[in-house]
Amino acid sequence: MHGLPSGCFDVFLNPGEYYFGDRQTRMRTLLGSCVAITLWHRVRRVGGMCHYVLPERGERDVSAPNGRYGAEAIAALLREVPEHGTRIEDYEFKLFGGGQMFNVADTAAALIGERNVTFARGQLERIGARVVAEHSGGSGYRSLVFDVWSGDVWMRYQEGKRETEARIRPGNRLCRKKSLS
Repeated sequence: MHGLPSGCFDVFLNPGEYYFGDRQTRMRTLLGSCVAITLWHRVRRVGGMCHYVLPERGERDVSAPNGRYGAEAIAALLREVPEHGTRIEDYEFKLFGGGQMFNVADTAAALIGERNVTFARGQLERIGARVVAEHSGGSGYRSLVFDVWSGDVWMRYQEGKRETEARIRPGNRLCRKKSLS
């Protein structure tokens, strides 16, 4: 991973946050069972990332949107698309996360990552998103860095004692799809 170019700034996303920026932006996050989705516009060099904890809220009586839930985080991120004079079909989407972080068998906690990824896939399919890369499942954490100026996502993945680093470039399907079943 290269250093931050002059004049660019770095944004760290905590769970429940999203950000949309231009070519002067780098976004970072750290995932376990949570999911991050990036979207990037190749021509305009704008893009965003959301980081959510659970697919949806249990209750429906809500006063304000909450980015900790996938449905609301994805909706907030997608609201940025027309505000930048662009269309969803012009973006490349990448999906990350959903690791099994709890060492318990057959409990709701063990399935959070799987539910998060399944939900994200469904939402992206529903909107007709062009998903160009995915790295999901497993049992380790993922550290992501998204450089909006290039569309590159740098990922460090830790599973057990094995650590992998990857550069996921626009148009690069190098990421492995990992089955959660």
